[in-house]
Amino acid sequence: MAAEMMTAQELTDLRLGTLDTAVSDWEKMHGKLDTLATGGGGGVSAKALETQAKAADWSGANATISKEFVTKIAVEFQDVAGQAKSVLGILRDASAAFKKHKTALRTIIDDLAKHHIYINDKGGAIASVPSGAAAGKGDIPTPTDEELAVAERRVKRVLWEASETDRIAARALRALAKNKHDFTGDGPGGLKEADDRQGKADADYWAKKAQESNPGEWSDAEIARFNETLKDQRDNPGFSERFATTLGGEGTLQFWRDMAAPPGGAVEGDRAKTLAEVQDNLSMTLATATQSESPAMDTWKREVIAAGDKPFPIQGLPMGPNGYQVMSSLMDKGKFDDEFLNDYGDSLLKYEREYPGDPEVAWRDTANLNYPPTDEPNDPFVGFMEGLGHNPEASLDFFNDSTTADGKEMDNWDYLVAKGDDARAWPPGEDGKPLGHDALGHALESATIGVPHESDATPPKHSAGSAELVNRIVGEYGKNHDVLKDSPLSDSLGNITAEYMRDVQDGMNSGRPIDTYGSNANLGSGDLPDGALKDFLAGVGKDPDAYGAIINSQQAVTTELINDVYQDKAKFDEVSVEVGNRVTPGAEIAGIMAESRTQAVYDDKIAADAEFNESLATTDKWADRAIDMGLSRFPVAGDAAGMIIGDIKEVVVDHYTRDSSDEAGQERSDFLERQRANSADAIYDATYQRAIAAGVDHENASSQADAAARHVKEGYAMGRQRAGS
Repeated sequence: MAAEMMTAQELTDLRLGTLDTAVSDWEKMHGKLDTLATGGGGGVSAKALETQAKAADWSGANATISKEFVTKIAVEFQDVAGQAKSVLGILRDASAAFKKHKTALRTIIDDLAKHHIYINDKGGAIASVPSGAAAGKGDIPTPTDEELAVAERRVKRVLWEASETDRIAARALRALAKNKHDFTGDGPGGLKEADDRQGKADADYWAKKAQESNPGEWSDAEIARFNETLKDQRDNPGFSERFATTLGGEGTLQFWRDMAAPPGGAVEGDRAKTLAEVQDNLSMTLATATQSESPAMDTWKREVIAAGDKPFPIQGLPMGPNGYQVMSSLMDKGKFDDEFLNDYGDSLLKYEREYPGDPEVAWRDTANLNYPPTDEPNDPFVGFMEGLGHNPEASLDFFNDSTTADGKEMDNWDYLVAKGDDARAWPPGEDGKPLGHDALGHALESATIGVPHESDATPPKHSAGSAELVNRIVGEYGKNHDVLKDSPLSDSLGNITAEYMRDVQDGMNSGRPIDTYGSNANLGSGDLPDGALKDFLAGVGKDPDAYGAIINSQQAVTTELINDVYQDKAKFDEVSVEVGNRVTPGAEIAGIMAESRTQAVYDDKIAADAEFNESLATTDKWADRAIDMGLSRFPVAGDAAGMIIGDIKEVVVDHYTRDSSDEAGQERSDFLERQRANSADAIYDATYQRAIAAGVDHENASSQADAAARHVKEGYAMGRQRAGS
């Protein structure tokens, strides 16, 4: 079983002096033993004795017994020197690695402290905000739950790496010390080699067990042990490639089919919980394996794709899931190789498009391949879309590519997304909604944003390809926004909108350009259907999560645009006029969002006010991200930048949260009018604060903020009108 992960306190308190002393001692020991073994110093050595023994003219018993003894002793000296070299390599690498881990943890803890986040002994993140009086300054924003979660993930990543170093080193040293009366001269030269050898040894063990027994009949304890191995080795190429290629492409598919769907149906209880972990870990293991370009792995990839249409029946039954269904169930986690994903996707699309029935018929098999178990059909496009959701490059390439089936070439975008006669009819799930649309949204997110779905990584600047895809998304769902009503796609489209908020505001800005983060999606282009952008926003804004992401990003970008004016206010004859120009697009967006929210709550009855209120707080990371994109425009850093972001988040919660209790319930029209005033207040606050920070006196700052608020009310009304039409 795997050891528990190291705690933050254990890593922080780790004293490496003893380990460094051991490294120094073993350096000396290895030097002496190597001299005895090879004669590096020119003196008597085992190697020299072996050479002399072999060259001597032995006779009688000496020709066998003595010669063999001397030769054996010489080899033993060489082995002991080799083993000492292995111990030294492992200890030296471990010392260097632990120093790196400690430094990384210290750096993260110090960085988080600047953002008022404290890391406890276990590695948990806790808000640690002093009072204004204690800090000697105004109110300091309290870290959000999302910020705390990101902080914990940063810390736990380092702790996991430290635990891996500990596990690999300990296992390697135990193996070297296993035989008290013999030495090995071919031990690993360091941690990397030890990790590779350990992974291959584990792969050989479990692959052999899988080939010699039925994985569906393994005991709970055996499955738990296998899961712990996967957890330790899923990112180890030595393990992942050896395990996959030893089983082979079809063998890998058969392995999971046997384990996940034994005769009698899905398993339950604790075994089902373990299998859910196995599914995730096996997915990550295979993803790691596909990154290899070895001939054996190339063969595995071809075998998996070739087995796509092959049935894998359950024992005693004539029917069963096919290879596409099995493989796609193992694509939910990890980053699979770009080329493999695209080749697999081409094959999958070709098979479905040439199938005589519709997708609901093609994938009607419900043998359990996913945990937790469901009765839904095994639509392989769901897992494949999740695979694309973790590989931005492959996802963008795939949506921009085409597939030929029955001699007809068709864009993958048109088949999977566009609402045309030949577009895919996504099979319905248990709730009646398209089964794979949530996963489709994740794939579109990764393709447009440039990082894996739900990643904490900073996105790269938008490429021309990703920006063009956003243009297609807005065009498609702008003219067909009715399909977004209560759609699983909407939250992802809201995230994409939040990511491209500068492009959105630029598209609504009537010829006054707004700088974007990389390539411009050209959402004001005449190539889009008339009104597509606003209709798109109106459709997406009915989803609470999308609404929260868009409002947070809109407020952040609008605040940044206001700040831009005050950073260069000398070049404007009328600062108030320019501020008004800058806030109008955001005001229109706020108006559209308000109208969409009321339609969702009052007309369509697909969401409650409480969900919209909650989303304002849970999606506030988009305010951080929007400011990060334009941080160069803010001449502040550290706590000052954090306070600006905190102000934005506070303004969003204060001005867009609706009190929907019974006592404070409002009619639709009352809420919309109140929201108009709140949107104006939000921009008033942002304008006033930026003006004061730029040295404008109170009276002029108030006047300019009032002017901005008036522009907001006008823009809000235009947005409402558009969303309600």
